[in-house]
Amino acid sequence: MAIIEITSLAQEGVEVFGTLTEAQLRNRLEPEKGIFIAESPKVINVALNAGYEPLSLLCERRHITGDAAEIIARCGNIPIYTGERDLLAQLTGYTLTRGVLCAMRRPAPLSVEDVCRDARRIVVIDGVVDTTNIGAIFRSAAALGIDGVLLTPTSCDPLNRRAVRVSMGSVFLVPWTWLDAPITALNTLGFKTAAMALTLRSTSLDDPRLTAEPRLAIVMGTEGDGLPNATINQADYVVRIPMSHDVDSLNVAAASAVAFWQLRVK
Repeated sequence: MAIIEITSLAQEGVEVFGTLTEAQLRNRLEPEKGIFIAESPKVINVALNAGYEPLSLLCERRHITGDAAEIIARCGNIPIYTGERDLLAQLTGYTLTRGVLCAMRRPAPLSVEDVCRDARRIVVIDGVVDTTNIGAIFRSAAALGIDGVLLTPTSCDPLNRRAVRVSMGSVFLVPWTWLDAPITALNTLGFKTAAMALTLRSTSLDDPRLTAEPRLAIVMGTEGDGLPNATINQADYVVRIPMSHDVDSLNVAAASAVAFWQLRVK
């Protein structure tokens, strides 16, 4: 292993862990050069198990033979950057309480057809920008029977560092890609669409017609305004979660978990 001692925040090779923005890491102009950061041994192991390519590691010295030892053994001969705790905190902007960060290569993007080909239940995330919500939705999707995730271009990147952390690596377990088309495009792939929204024509989540659908796309909207009217009008179903005590709605992450469980393939 190649252990490299960090002596300066300007040291070549460590910019991926601190000074590069999420947009720069993503590298929209040259996606094949895109990078993301995975944090904590558990999350990094999930990524490695899913076939993601590690590029470099960052950890405190004590973790090289401790929490990071297994990760280091699995990653082969890649650079391992280390240094004083205070210097690493200045670089990353926070104390590395989970011991290790791993810079990893972004995979080639999947097509919508690839994600949907063998799927029976998918979720469309429309305009959700909060990284915590994105991570939570992916975690629920992986746990509750969702076969694929599609995101509109106005949604947060699932490989954002915080989204990856909140998902506990679930972003590596469910195939996903970007949907740059109206949801009616999913009808041509054999899906009925169910928009989660409060309207006069909303049907209850426990409507048996929903679970009877062989292929269903559950469409979730933004944290504040919900789904655009155009998306709601294009949907095959408009669906609401029955509520008590005059509560009108749930946070999108909580609502997604309820919807995924109720609409899973039984």
